[in-house]
Amino acid sequence: MTIRPATPDDAPLLHTLILALADYEKLRDEAEAGSETDLRDHLRPDANPGIGALIAETDDDTAAGFALYFPVYSTFNTNWGLHLEDLFVQPEHRGQGIGLALMRAVAAETVRRGGVRMEWAVLDWNAPAIGFYERLGARPLDGWTTMRLTGDALTALATG
Repeated sequence: MTIRPATPDDAPLLHTLILALADYEKLRDEAEAGSETDLRDHLRPDANPGIGALIAETDDDTAAGFALYFPVYSTFNTNWGLHLEDLFVQPEHRGQGIGLALMRAVAAETVRRGGVRMEWAVLDWNAPAIGFYERLGARPLDGWTTMRLTGDALTALATG
């Protein structure tokens, strides 16, 4: 197995993996994976804002999973970190250390950039993922609620 950075040319593959994640999370009806063109643009090295992604491949070049991340800033630490937006390993490849390898690779990228933290969200029903993250030393942030503004509400606030 190898972990490699995704390039703009990986947009079709990454798009397929994102939809597989949406199926796993039972959120396919909410998945607006956008176009492969948008994903390709966001993966460009000069994209602003841009994303980073890693692809895990088996020895026969089968895509086994991915991690997608972007920079975040901590006001209190006055320093950067990475937000892991998604980590996904195809069901048939789970239990082989691929998730751990992807987490290590994102952590290494965080440290390489001089970041002080790595953060992510996990669905509260996903006990296997929560257990995995806790075994890595991650702890849930008590007292915080994730908020989201989208669609008409976002537009209404933006246009006042």
